[in-house]
Amino acid sequence: MYKTYDTQVAKRFTIYNSLFLDLPFNDIYRTGTLLPILGTACQNGFQKGLTPKEIIAGFFDELMPDSTESQQSDLLFQMIQYVERQVVLFDSIEDAAYEKIHDLKGKGTIKALIDRTDNDNKREELVEKLKTFSVRLTLTAHPTQFYPGNVLAIITDLENAIRTDDIGKINSLLQQLGKTGFTKREKPSPYDEAVSLIWFLENVFYQSISDIMIRLLGSLNIPLHDWENPGLLKIGFWPGGDRDGNPFVTHTITKQVAERLKKWVLKCYYRDVRKVRRRLTFKHVEDILINIERGLYATLFENDPVYKSKDQLLADLLSAREGLIKYHEGLFLDVLDQFILKVKIFGFHFACMDMRQDSRKHDALIEEIFQLQGKELQGTEDEQIAQIMSLTSIPEIASFQDPFNQEMLQSFGVIDSIQQESGEEVLNRYIISNCQSRKHLLEVFKLNQLCLGKDKEYMPLDIVPLFETIDDLAEAPEIMTSLYNMPEYKKHLAFRGNKQTIMLGFSDGTKDGGYLQANWSILRAKEEMTRVSRENGIEVVFFDGRGGPPARGGGNMHNFYASLGEKVENSEIQVTIQGQTISSNYGKQASCTYNFEQLLSAGLENHLYGGADKNLNTDQRALIDELAGEAYEAYKKFKSHPMFVPYLEHVTPLKYFGMTNIGSRPLKRGKGGEGLKFEDLRAIPFVGSWAQMKQNIPGFYGVGAAVEVLEKKGKLDELKDLYNNSLFFRALLGNSMQSLTKCFYPATAYLKQDKNYGEFWEIMYDEYLRSIEKLKEVSSMDELMGDNKVIKKSIEIRERIVLPLITVQQYAIQRILETGKTTEVLQKLILRSMFGIINAARNAA
Repeated sequence: MYKTYDTQVAKRFTIYNSLFLDLPFNDIYRTGTLLPILGTACQNGFQKGLTPKEIIAGFFDELMPDSTESQQSDLLFQMIQYVERQVVLFDSIEDAAYEKIHDLKGKGTIKALIDRTDNDNKREELVEKLKTFSVRLTLTAHPTQFYPGNVLAIITDLENAIRTDDIGKINSLLQQLGKTGFTKREKPSPYDEAVSLIWFLENVFYQSISDIMIRLLGSLNIPLHDWENPGLLKIGFWPGGDRDGNPFVTHTITKQVAERLKKWVLKCYYRDVRKVRRRLTFKHVEDILINIERGLYATLFENDPVYKSKDQLLADLLSAREGLIKYHEGLFLDVLDQFILKVKIFGFHFACMDMRQDSRKHDALIEEIFQLQGKELQGTEDEQIAQIMSLTSIPEIASFQDPFNQEMLQSFGVIDSIQQESGEEVLNRYIISNCQSRKHLLEVFKLNQLCLGKDKEYMPLDIVPLFETIDDLAEAPEIMTSLYNMPEYKKHLAFRGNKQTIMLGFSDGTKDGGYLQANWSILRAKEEMTRVSRENGIEVVFFDGRGGPPARGGGNMHNFYASLGEKVENSEIQVTIQGQTISSNYGKQASCTYNFEQLLSAGLENHLYGGADKNLNTDQRALIDELAGEAYEAYKKFKSHPMFVPYLEHVTPLKYFGMTNIGSRPLKRGKGGEGLKFEDLRAIPFVGSWAQMKQNIPGFYGVGAAVEVLEKKGKLDELKDLYNNSLFFRALLGNSMQSLTKCFYPATAYLKQDKNYGEFWEIMYDEYLRSIEKLKEVSSMDELMGDNKVIKKSIEIRERIVLPLITVQQYAIQRILETGKTTEVLQKLILRSMFGIINAARNAA
């Protein structure tokens, strides 16, 4: 596979990259000619220990000795634009070769899983698990993708041209790319974000999910039309419902997004039923399909809702099916059955929305409710809970003084109208961010109960706590146990099928406790919550809040889900995906199908095939616990360094994330005028800032220190055995290796001389070197990622492409630090460099 990658990707990039030099733009030849020289100057300069400022100055002294500062900055901006387009070209080449550099029938695919279960006489067990299993990918409103929609469209066309080696078309598309702006002039609204992601639903997921289901059921000889678990693969959706830290998401936006989802899935059905009609031109069948087509058209375009629910549409389709069997021997029955399956999968909702808000906002709302009733919420937590649970009504919305509280109440109220319009599936969960206590969960339970369930037998909504920090994860099992034993909540769960979803935040967990401790704490929390849930007769479902890079729970997720073992409930896999991860891993039919199959197979294999490598024994658990504890202490010490927050605020490009216009949310929670507080800092800019600096602290810090401590205790051989025998531990360290591979500390080595940050930089650098050395020892590899050379090669090429951007960005940061002045040009250099650096990484934030 490595040789294939070299031929299909690396060498093709070298060939197609030369086309840039012929583009008919001003100064393109000069820019394209000088850029490789700058790239070489950066490589050689950093090897010699030069600073970014010295490298850039030396480049201009040699090649443009008489140039003005204005001319120099103009060339640097042209180079940034050039590199951005090189990244697009490389992405397109890599995507075009997807089927050739991935084994689409190998390990982790549906075909491989079925073959394995057949060989082991486990087909019947597989079919039974499929009846209840589910994989839910949630597309989040956390954009880290800097390409606007028109550029994404060019990338799609460019990929198709590269597949056929159409040089003429590639050349014309590169010209279009050169003329098309990469930056967004205005921030998108939450509705704009939803529209962007619905494009993926319509053009990728609608086909890929259907294709996987049809192939899977066909391979197992299961009839499509009466398959009883159409939710085996489904999509979650956060844009329009995720209010956490985003004041621009309102109840009106939520309703608009739900309506858009419904309309767009009906558009897909309308297109499909026209295709089905082309085959089913028979008496007793055609008339029904004509009526279905007309009914969908009227519902979509004439404001005449002929179809108000998926059940009505399915009834007509099943009627056509009956006629096809009765009068025409089931001719083209497979065509109709495939369409019926799609309607069952996507319903009238297309994707399942979630509502999410921070617990502190609910606290404020509850306090105002009590104030308006002439009371005060006080006493112990149990006493406050008793007061909250005794509420029988909520004051009129207009009586609330805080407009944010008014909006929250309207958001609770809009859930009912959305469910009535598109079905309960479209929005039936409320997630509580920063959930730290029973009170936080019961506040939301009571508020929704009074808004949604007052006149009903039960409340049609799941209340989902999100546990994020290390302390919260430790408290979570006790919190859930007390809820399970609470009569009112127990009754609610009974109405919801005795199923409780619990969300766990990898991103904020890592920010709080460091890489090893966060991942280990989450696994232990899952195990404990599985135990207490089983003891109480509750089926627990874990929803993982993962970001793109390893530092936020990303990286190779498949190995994690295959390694959870029998102590973790395995009824469903639920995970967030966002930004570049959506476009890179699920943005095309081939990659979407492959990665969805990998997750599905990982979950099924974890259930069907046990083994020592998936179940940690007592000694192994004690060893990981000790290692994670040492890493946590090292990370806490580093995080408490007096320069930690100032470094983020004044050295890294943190503050520039808010200027990129890629997302609707503010940079941090809390009020804009306040100084930077670590606890308010969002995970994306936190992780993204370290990625921009090529330091990747959240993805490895503490790993090297922890291994070194255990090595001094004579436990290195135990760690090596653990690496060889535990899939969880291998996956954990493997993703950390990926973070380290994406580091480039020479770019910031100039900070060693800075009077404020020199010592701080040295601490980071020492741990970086230590972590590389210790991970190679534990894994017995000569180089990081030696067992995954294709991904390593991809990272190397991408990092080489953007090295001039990294250098230019650090050149601007270095000048600002030295002069104490932030000019418009330097600020713009930092900001414009960010786009290419993040796009090249594909999972940088």
